[in-house]
Amino acid sequence: MTLYDVALAPFVEYGFMRRALVACLGLSLSSGIIGTLLVLRRMSLMGDALAHAILPGAALGFLIGGFWLPALTLGGLAAGLVVALLAGAVTRTTRVREDASLGATYPIALAFGVLVISLNGSTIDLMHLLFGSILAVDDMALFLVAGIATVTLLVMATVYRPLVLECFDPGFLAALGGGGAMYHQLFLGLTVLNLIAGFQALGTLMTVGLMILPAVAATFWAREIGSLALIATSIAATSGLVGLLISFHIDVPSGPAIILAAGAVFVLSVLLGPHADLSRRLRPQTTRLDPT
Repeated sequence: MTLYDVALAPFVEYGFMRRALVACLGLSLSSGIIGTLLVLRRMSLMGDALAHAILPGAALGFLIGGFWLPALTLGGLAAGLVVALLAGAVTRTTRVREDASLGATYPIALAFGVLVISLNGSTIDLMHLLFGSILAVDDMALFLVAGIATVTLLVMATVYRPLVLECFDPGFLAALGGGGAMYHQLFLGLTVLNLIAGFQALGTLMTVGLMILPAVAATFWAREIGSLALIATSIAATSGLVGLLISFHIDVPSGPAIILAAGAVFVLSVLLGPHADLSRRLRPQTTRLDPT
């Protein structure tokens, strides 16, 4: 079997493989910078909470329009934004931190979504919403991914500086009258949008993996934010390519294969990354001789 048969033939011969690859590349473009900021803000688990929170809205959209993409998208978007705003309101009116309020809110949303689908759908419907099917993405889903990626990159280019400043020194931004709360809510909104983009392809349980795993792996290779985002994007795109090929050749679900490919890169980064503590400990130490 030649390299062409292994790496190129699936995408040349099958349209669904080409669409899946384009979807992965589109998701990688925007998830790289979003995931990087989530990791730098120590909000990785909050991203996971928001990913679970979109399920009830998607479930209600499914009841209204089945697997019609606009119904699923609008329902998931509404649910994600409501949970994010509700968690913010709890944080502002009580002593509970935002991560704790999200942690208390998203299990309710997840349980409600699973209950709705279980009562009005089938096990296949539930599995599709939870784990997605990137090999089944159509042109409408590709336009959605491309549109959200474009909006994300344009917004990030416009508010990049205040977002980074709010990430490292929110007190200083507030002292300048920079509207830190507004930028924080905007960032949460972009996070929800990108989770919606990945929802059709990877499902609610897997989509956050393409954001967080490459971003965390990138921290073992770089220290500057621009380099982190670029490496995270490259890892996400490569994981999508490798995961699709693994799924095609050994007949396993594509979503988990993509996330496991990203997980393999994470493990390698922990072992070999120049900024990994483990690699420095395993690296042979040279002893300098005192010439005196």
